[in-house]
Amino acid sequence: MIPAERPGAPVSHDLTTDEYARFCDFFYQKTGISFNEKKAYFVKRRLQERMGARAATSFRDYFSMLRFDLNGVELQQLVNLLTVNETYFLREDYQFDALVDGILPEIARDRRPGSTIRIWSMPCSTGEEPYSIAIHILEKWRQSDDYAIEISGSDIDSAVLAQARKGRYSERSLHRVSPQLRRKYFRPLGADFQICDELRESIDFFSINIVDRVAMSGMRAVDVAFCRNLLIYFDDTSRREAVELLYESMAPGGFICLGHSESMSRMSSLFLPRKIAGTIVHQKPLRP
Repeated sequence: MIPAERPGAPVSHDLTTDEYARFCDFFYQKTGISFNEKKAYFVKRRLQERMGARAATSFRDYFSMLRFDLNGVELQQLVNLLTVNETYFLREDYQFDALVDGILPEIARDRRPGSTIRIWSMPCSTGEEPYSIAIHILEKWRQSDDYAIEISGSDIDSAVLAQARKGRYSERSLHRVSPQLRRKYFRPLGADFQICDELRESIDFFSINIVDRVAMSGMRAVDVAFCRNLLIYFDDTSRREAVELLYESMAPGGFICLGHSESMSRMSSLFLPRKIAGTIVHQKPLRP
């Protein structure tokens, strides 16, 4: 049984090198996320926060609690603390232009009107990316009404997924959204903005770890995946495993968009590079 939290309870225990290494190995095995030495101070501080919240007197006590938490509640708390969720609307929208100007028209050529096109945003954080994708398609793809477009967003942080489902955002999140689009897709809510119900209810948000083979077995026939600035948190082994699982989840001919600093060629040769509307994307071959 996990003791009740005591928010703010101080912990002065400084993790040893061995304790830090044990935690990093455990977290890596559970999530695929790897921390280097540059992250050590940040990770240790977050661990100390959780040790204080759980009134653990030592790392040994806390680590035992963490490993035997069958419901995974404490691990989820750490995931929420240790993952970065910096995002805003229309971020790196040149890839959204590639989506509507090249990727979707290419997919549509081989689909009958009324058929489904599946788009997946990961990590979706607080939802700005999948909502931006939806807005961009509605505004700029003339055939958007001809197909059943399913947009989903996933993350391993349960707190940001809850925010994404609410669809409430600050001025900072909307700083690249024009007044016209704000009026069309948002409504003022105090000092914030609420995305319209039609969009909020049309996107499926869920939690998944993309290096979890069992969980990923349920992801199939994805046509477009936005996987931007996620794989940089993995080491080479987890990166290759993640790419292989993504490959299996994609429909033949499906496309993946990575972050501008990420290189698929350094991770895997499974996907073919394509230049579409001035940006590089990666495509699963139509045939093995």
